[in-house]
Amino acid sequence: MTTSPKPPAVSGPTIVGPVRLAPVLTPHGHLILQETDDAAALESELARRLMREFTRSVGHGLLQMGASEVGTALPAALAYWRDFAARYIAAACGVPQDDRRRARVAVLESVELAELVLAVPPMRGAEYASPEVLAALWDELAQVFESELVRSKLPLQEFLNARHAAWNVVGRVHFHLAENRGDSDAPFAFMATYTSRLGAQAKPQHRPLGEALREYAGTVHRERLLSLLVPVQRASAARDWVRELVDSGELYHPLRWSAAQAYAMIQSIPELESAGVVVRVPAAWRTRRPPRPQVVARIGGRAPSGLGADALMDFELSVAVEGEPLSKAEIESLLAASDGLVLLRGQWVQLSRDELARMLVEFKKIERLAALEGLTFAKAMQLLAGAGVGSDNASELPSTEAARVVAGPWLEETLTRLRSPEGLAEVDPGTGLHTQLRVYQQTGLRWLHLLTELGLGACLADDMGLGKTIQVLALLLVGKARRRASKSASLLVAPASLLANWCSEIERFAPSLRVVVAHSAFTPVDELERAVAGGLSDTDLVITSYGSLLRMPWLTTQHWRLAILDEAQAIKNPAARQTRAVKQLRASARVALTGTPVENRLGDLWSIFDFLNPGLLGTANEFTLFAKKLAARSENPYRPLRELVKPYILRRLKTDKSVISDLPDKVEMNAWCALSRRQAALYAESVRALEAGLGAADGMKRRGLVLAFLTRFKQICNHPSQWLGDGGWQEAESGKLVRLREVAETADARQEKLLVFTQFREATEPVAQFLGGVLGRAGLVLHGGTPVAKRRDLVRRFQDDETVPFMVLSLKAGGTGLNLTAASHVVHFDRWWNPAVEDQATDRAFRIGQTRKVLVHKFVCRGTLEERIDDLINSKRQLTRELFEGGAEAKLTEMSDRELMALVTLDHRSAALEA
Repeated sequence: MTTSPKPPAVSGPTIVGPVRLAPVLTPHGHLILQETDDAAALESELARRLMREFTRSVGHGLLQMGASEVGTALPAALAYWRDFAARYIAAACGVPQDDRRRARVAVLESVELAELVLAVPPMRGAEYASPEVLAALWDELAQVFESELVRSKLPLQEFLNARHAAWNVVGRVHFHLAENRGDSDAPFAFMATYTSRLGAQAKPQHRPLGEALREYAGTVHRERLLSLLVPVQRASAARDWVRELVDSGELYHPLRWSAAQAYAMIQSIPELESAGVVVRVPAAWRTRRPPRPQVVARIGGRAPSGLGADALMDFELSVAVEGEPLSKAEIESLLAASDGLVLLRGQWVQLSRDELARMLVEFKKIERLAALEGLTFAKAMQLLAGAGVGSDNASELPSTEAARVVAGPWLEETLTRLRSPEGLAEVDPGTGLHTQLRVYQQTGLRWLHLLTELGLGACLADDMGLGKTIQVLALLLVGKARRRASKSASLLVAPASLLANWCSEIERFAPSLRVVVAHSAFTPVDELERAVAGGLSDTDLVITSYGSLLRMPWLTTQHWRLAILDEAQAIKNPAARQTRAVKQLRASARVALTGTPVENRLGDLWSIFDFLNPGLLGTANEFTLFAKKLAARSENPYRPLRELVKPYILRRLKTDKSVISDLPDKVEMNAWCALSRRQAALYAESVRALEAGLGAADGMKRRGLVLAFLTRFKQICNHPSQWLGDGGWQEAESGKLVRLREVAETADARQEKLLVFTQFREATEPVAQFLGGVLGRAGLVLHGGTPVAKRRDLVRRFQDDETVPFMVLSLKAGGTGLNLTAASHVVHFDRWWNPAVEDQATDRAFRIGQTRKVLVHKFVCRGTLEERIDDLINSKRQLTRELFEGGAEAKLTEMSDRELMALVTLDHRSAALEA
């Protein structure tokens, strides 16, 4: 992971009123804070502190959260990073006293790092979290912690106390509890010790606390003694039994204790540790407490009686201690005993009789429900994940130390296969697939096959360009051999702009699939009616668009083998008509394809899973309540949800070298363009006109004025003729055409193809004519007016015809779904101001099948609105996400007149076109 250069320290931004901040993990593993409307509101002073420290560096930001905000209520995503940092500081407190000026803490173990990755809450960039990224962040925090500690010239405890009083709990006094076998009257022993130094392997050397009275005797050491006993004083204020030991002086001597006294100490562990006392208990107590009797529900011991989310699972109930089932007599003896420590089978167990009885009652309700109605696969998954979605007993079972749900042999094996698909048995699509699957694609095929065979929904969320289409075609070919028995075709629903792309991919890679395209641009109505009347008996796959679902009701009444959604984020809005139509589809199994991570937005997650596995996440209202309950949890709040959906989501990133190592690099650069004299004059004239117009406009009229001028400025930056509409488009009058000639000639000299994106449909033909004149050969043009059926031919010509040097596309029409890997240069002739949209367009070339490095040229006119917007996009202090995700122009209309004029005013020095 690379580290960003650190800017100079600043006092922090001035913030007034609540601010919505959220952490963002970038693809390079950098942690930043970003304003976003999706986040919970923070008090302004808290937001100022966090922004100030994160502006200094990631390490300073983490130190602020972990050391100074340890007691601050934070939203789940921020709290996760606060707890991450606090873990480091807590570890630093265990470093030897003499070495605390150099308080570097060892890197976390791989198991701990993997656990922390699993606990990452929904946030932007959550998919980039990895053990390596967390280890690097841990090291950044360590460096800052060390340097700040040395700079403070304070002992560690004072350094931390200055940041938050909670760090007074640094422990030097230890309360030890041990078993005293052979003494039935006093089966436990107690001793208080202190540590004056550390020995080998940095382990504390314990001495009886009574010796401290002698060691620190006299006025010279009085302060050290008082400091040592501060945690004990706090503990005595919290618990009567500690105060009694202090007042009587028994604290300074070894003691014989009864089980009741030992239980009192066990119950006090949270208060003792909060006060700063280190508690040590018998090593046999693996959780630092005696084992507890647990009600254990085992689900899925054998294969279910059916397939799909409604398959019925077996349910087995028992009571166990550390995994060992208890007899009926032992259970009855526990229910008859008193709360506290009980000796059972020669070991001490901690008993809460009422809680054990309550859990037995709750689980027996589930047992009866399973016996009467059956326990569905979906409900079993909810129970296993501890995810209380829904209103019935099976999903509201409380999570407690007295109860546990485990997977039986069949379910455990199935979940292991789903979560680790690399080990699945090979699935062969046969000779019908005219390509060689990559290793990760074979894994994806095996995973899709397993889930669909089980009748469960699968979300293939691979990064754009990794070949989701190929994996689905392979899956369809695997199923084609079994279709004779099922007598049902599969359905694929995709955006209309991608229908031709799917047809082309099938023709190229799986021509044996018999396909019907249910869209008027591809199949005449009478031909389609005949196919439907024949029951689609000779059809393997029906392809249609989301809009066609609304116009062709028979698509939702037919029973399909598979129902597959491409660009499944199209159904993220549950209220949309096309979403409702999609969810009426009837199929044996369902597949969703999306390059957008579904883990990052809870609303999107619910809607897609409501299609994939209806009922798994409950109804929309139930899921909303469930999400609120999760957010209120103090530790790993979203882990139950992640555990619940993890088996159904497979996501790989193309930047992950362990997934694919032979995809070339993508290099992005700004191609700076100067303005011609005519452009500069028109731009300056437009600035004056806008300034004059702002003085006489308000409300909707002002917003309309601003939007019109924003479009005018963009058009002038492209070419004066685009704004004037005079049809001239002379090269000398546009700095962008001058720069485009340079890029095109360089690419042509290397026999490399070029994609040019513009957001203006009216610019596509003039730009294409210009490039044709420069290169002496005509290229291709694709925009919103290009017929759907013609797009496939354009893509095929660009990919296969070596004489076609370029393609000019409008951004909306050509920004998604197309495979244009023949290009190794991508030009953004004008900027959309939304990085995600531009990246999608770039990925038409930067995807599987690309064999050359992809160069991305982003044209920006210096000294203009374009340069300032580019600065905003790339700045750490960028505007809210909403500004760059579809609402940029609308957001700019809300700027004050002064801010707006500063944004658009022409800088004549940097804008001038060089000779």
